[in-house]
Amino acid sequence: MMTRRDAVAAFALLGEMLAFNNEAAAQTPAAAPRPPVFVQDLPKVSLDGWQVTVSHVDYPPGRVGTMHHHAGFVLAYVLEGSIYTKISGQGERKTYNVGQMFYEQPGATHEESGNASQTQPAKLLAMIFAPKGATLTTQGRAGV
Repeated sequence: MMTRRDAVAAFALLGEMLAFNNEAAAQTPAAAPRPPVFVQDLPKVSLDGWQVTVSHVDYPPGRVGTMHHHAGFVLAYVLEGSIYTKISGQGERKTYNVGQMFYEQPGATHEESGNASQTQPAKLLAMIFAPKGATLTTQGRAGV
């Protein structure tokens, strides 16, 4: 059985431990802020009457996507694995890994896309900004 004296001593010890932890936390330097994940200028468009549609896109091992384009513009964030992509007007094919993003400008064609691995799945989060009611994805080259 705990006596009143034991209880007071236990509370005093708890108080000392909390004070020590607070002092240690105050002396620990703050972590440096993380740099942004992604920075991209956006197109000059009025977003009146637009909406954003956010979807998961799964890439089983070895999956290769078809050439397509989107209404509006797209921001894509890699959630799992590695994904390669080639977007018209953005140079050569690039590979993006977990935590990286890419951008598809209005009127661009997504010329190549696929899972960079033949053995591991990949997944991205696609955010398509487009006029309400627009067909979000159309097969083939944009402007044809």
